Amino acid sequence: MKDLSEEPEEESSIWDGPLKYIVALFLLFLLVLWIVPAYTVRFNPAPRYIAMPEEVIPTFELGNETGNEVYRREEFPGMIAGNDPVVKQTADRIVALSGCGEHTTCQARALFYFVRDRFTYVSDPYAYEYVKTAKESLTAQGGDCDDASILLASLLQAVGFRTRFVFVPNHVYVQVWIQEAPKKYKTEQQWITTDATCRYCEFGERTLSSVDAEKQYFGG
Repeated sequence: MKDLSEEPEEESSIWDGPLKYIVALFLLFLLVLWIVPAYTVRFNPAPRYIAMPEEVIPTFELGNETGNEVYRREEFPGMIAGNDPVVKQTADRIVALSGCGEHTTCQARALFYFVRDRFTYVSDPYAYEYVKTAKESLTAQGGDCDDASILLASLLQAVGFRTRFVFVPNHVYVQVWIQEAPKKYKTEQQWITTDATCRYCEFGERTLSSVDAEKQYFGG
């Protein structure tokens, strides 16, 4: 006969094993996936739209404001035209259409992608180096690394950024100073590389050949 005084054994639950820890880890993982993108969108937003040239470049007469044959790298900073009304209007429109709001890093990215994606690489004459003004490049919508660098530096300075030119053998690109930008973009101190003729380079990236190359800096 069964002893009724014995206490019945408690039934085991599925939560008594490792399953509860697995579920907890899974929920924590979902929380991280939700928080990280939200943080990125808030503190490091990407431009929502990169304008087309016909949307942002005002109608203007080029006149006698043409480029020239440049012999010395020291001359490049003097060709920046951030205070030119045409360049200023173009830069303002690019930023306004980008959806960046007041996020400065996002604004710089919009200007970089505009030059990188909306302009065609066109080589200089074989015999000499011809450097176009920013307004010439806006008219031509194409040029080489010299022209792209002058244009990008002009657009960046038109909305308040500091820039400098970086020369490596057979190439030049622009760096922009953004102290509040995420560290992942920065190459040297607060300087961020923007190589507008490198089609596969993102904001803050540079070609592999230029990483260890000897560099000369002008401007800033």
